[in-house]
Amino acid sequence: MTSHRQHLPSATTLLAQRWSFEFFHAAGVLLIVGVIVLPIFWITLTAFKEPRDVYALASALHFTPTLENFTTVFAHPWNIGQKIVNSVLVATGTVLVAIPMATMAAYAFSRFQFAFKRTLFLLVIASQFIPAAVVVLPFFLMFKAWGLLDTRIALVMVNLSIVLPYAVWMIKGFLDAVPLEIEESAMVDGASRARVIWEIVVPAAWPGIITAAVFSFTLTWNEFLFALILGKQHALTLPIGLIGFRTERGDLWELMAAGGLLITLPMFVLSLMVQKHFVGSLTAGSVR
Repeated sequence: MTSHRQHLPSATTLLAQRWSFEFFHAAGVLLIVGVIVLPIFWITLTAFKEPRDVYALASALHFTPTLENFTTVFAHPWNIGQKIVNSVLVATGTVLVAIPMATMAAYAFSRFQFAFKRTLFLLVIASQFIPAAVVVLPFFLMFKAWGLLDTRIALVMVNLSIVLPYAVWMIKGFLDAVPLEIEESAMVDGASRARVIWEIVVPAAWPGIITAAVFSFTLTWNEFLFALILGKQHALTLPIGLIGFRTERGDLWELMAAGGLLITLPMFVLSLMVQKHFVGSLTAGSVR
């Protein structure tokens, strides 16, 4: 008994181990948060600086804020206001088309049995991993033949091919968690398939649908390559607008930072608005 007690760690040792664990845990969290927050903090500061303060080390944190950069990016020749309109219309249009289509496709994969079901679903998932650079030329030639180059419709169509696989995969996971018995009971009572989907399935999977919608909006909002290749003047989006701040006299970092904030701010506000649904989707999706 005495020998056994001698090998037990003392209370001081246990306390030291606990404090060591908590210290490294806190340090790791602070490191991750710093890596994420520091660039956002720095771009925010730069957006409110005058050009002479951008490169001055003495003005890194101590400077006189100005809103001139935000007024400048909306003026000629930058005209970022039109690019904001294009981004909003393209992202909203993509979500409004993609989510109903993805919900119907996810429901079919979740509930019905048909030939090559597994193969087709794997093809849908595998399409996520096709590099955009591989398919940008076929899309360009197709839209050129249709007369849709430099149009928002072309951007909506190409973004559908990007977000639909993700949306189908995400929504299907939540539909799989909805008990089939609920639908069968409603159909026995005389409800049609469409009514069951609208009144039972969609509300039950609503957190997942919201998550897929936000994810689709974010992907479309940040899409760069297709917007660069397919747009020329009338359908340029916000990410493409940032390229314009690279001029012959150098990179206009203060204007680029202001434009970057305009890209980031809507995503931040949207995240706050749907936070409850997003958290609900994580908890609901983890329960099977």
